[in-house]
Amino acid sequence: MAGNSYGNIFKLTTFGESHGEAIGGVIDGCPPGLTLDFEAIQKELNRRKPGQSEIVTQRKEADTVEFLSGIFEGKTTGTPIGFFIKNANQKSKDYSHIQDVYRPSHADFTYQNKYGIRDYRGGGRSSARETACRVVAGAIAKQVIKDIQIHAFTSSVGEIFIDKPYQALDFSKTENNIVRCPDESSAEKMISKIKEIRKEGDTIGGTITCVLQNVPIGLGEPVFDKLQAELGKAMLSINAVKGFEYGSGFCGAKMKGSEHNDLFNEDGSTKSNLSGGIQGGISNGMDIYFRVAFKPVATIMQKQETINTKGEIVEMQGKGRHDPCVVLRAVPIVEAMAALVIADFFLLNKLYK
Repeated sequence: MAGNSYGNIFKLTTFGESHGEAIGGVIDGCPPGLTLDFEAIQKELNRRKPGQSEIVTQRKEADTVEFLSGIFEGKTTGTPIGFFIKNANQKSKDYSHIQDVYRPSHADFTYQNKYGIRDYRGGGRSSARETACRVVAGAIAKQVIKDIQIHAFTSSVGEIFIDKPYQALDFSKTENNIVRCPDESSAEKMISKIKEIRKEGDTIGGTITCVLQNVPIGLGEPVFDKLQAELGKAMLSINAVKGFEYGSGFCGAKMKGSEHNDLFNEDGSTKSNLSGGIQGGISNGMDIYFRVAFKPVATIMQKQETINTKGEIVEMQGKGRHDPCVVLRAVPIVEAMAALVIADFFLLNKLYK
């Protein structure tokens, strides 16, 4: 299997399966001499881990990261940073009923046809459990680019949207509720909707908005490595993501150039920011903001028709522990992937100087 690495200079390679002994990764290209805040790294993992509230999967995992290399006396050495996270609460028997069945909208069918074999226990390598490794690397990347602030939050669940621009939100309130929405009234509605959907044995999708502030001018490499292209690739690599837009996004397609152009101030900033902080594929110093769309979790606790490995139509029903809505646990994953992108370009820029 190819495609297990992300990044050019600050590069992450992940390994492991959902129900294997452990998951983990290797980070290459981290600068030497960086004093790591291990509590901050674990805090990011705790934001993503299962079992943290009543509206997420009840799989219980400590998700404690253990480092194997690349760190001496609390500082990075510049050599590869190896780490792993033990799997402690696998219930593989919960998946025995799909050993010979393809779950609708999962990776089961495509993995089987591509590789001729698949790990049906929790999806194996295709499981979102792999994203815990990204969160570890992203937490370290945040410490490389410590002057840049990255704020992600749940901006919608189903048809419930925050009706305020991000500038009117207090990001310090994002962690004040279990759905990770900084708008309190919207959060209450979102939580109620997720509980309602869960009782129905169903799932629901949503969106996450991410805002990057204090990004220096000059990150991004035209022509094919534009900053927005790398952010898009990073976000679309996350499980269940169905869409990415930055700046004015698809709304910009409805506008005239006279409405959409960001006019300059004398200091080089712009009066508006429909460009989303990126022009010509390069950061311009304004806030970078984008939105990521997540589909409903594919495993539902309702009966559905599907096919088995013999090509026969059969009936199946989801079992085990699953998220009714993925967005609240995906918030730290979105931040982590954004941090990996920015850290990679940040270090590349330093090579020019």
